[in-house]
Amino acid sequence: MNLDHVGLTVPDIDRATEFFARAFGARVATDIVTEPLAGPEVEAGLGLAPGTVVQRVRTLRLGDGAALELFEMAGVEQSAPPSLADLGVHHLAIAVEDMSEALRLVGLAGGRPLADPAPVPGSESSLWVYFSPPWGGLIELVQRAG
Repeated sequence: MNLDHVGLTVPDIDRATEFFARAFGARVATDIVTEPLAGPEVEAGLGLAPGTVVQRVRTLRLGDGAALELFEMAGVEQSAPPSLADLGVHHLAIAVEDMSEALRLVGLAGGRPLADPAPVPGSESSLWVYFSPPWGGLIELVQRAG
C-alpha cells in the first residue's frame, strides 16, 4: 500500500496551483471537476453541509510522491483552517533537498514561515519548519539527512 493523495480545500484553485508551482515545481495532473457540482447526492457522498457547491477539483503532482488534490468550494461559510491542536488532518509535509532554497521559494510565492528551521527531534542533521501558505493553514517542510 502507498499513500495516493492528500486533499486540501483552498479559496482559489488557480492561485493555490500557482503557489505550489512557484514554490515546489508542482504541475497539474488532472482537472477532475471543471463545472460546479451541487445537490443532495453530492452533499451526502462528500459529507458536505446543505448548499455546498464543489466549484472545482484539481490534482497536482509534486515530485514522485502522493498527489495533492485541491478543492474549491462555495455556497457555505467556511471555517478557518485547523490548528495543530485540532483533531483530524491539520497539515501536510513536503520533503525538500535544500531547506534554505525551499524557504526562499515559499516566500517568493507568498508563504510565511512560522519560525526558523530547527533540527528534527532525535536527528541533529535533519531539519523541519512550518509555514503558512497565502490562504492560511499549516504546511511543513522537512529536509532529511542524506
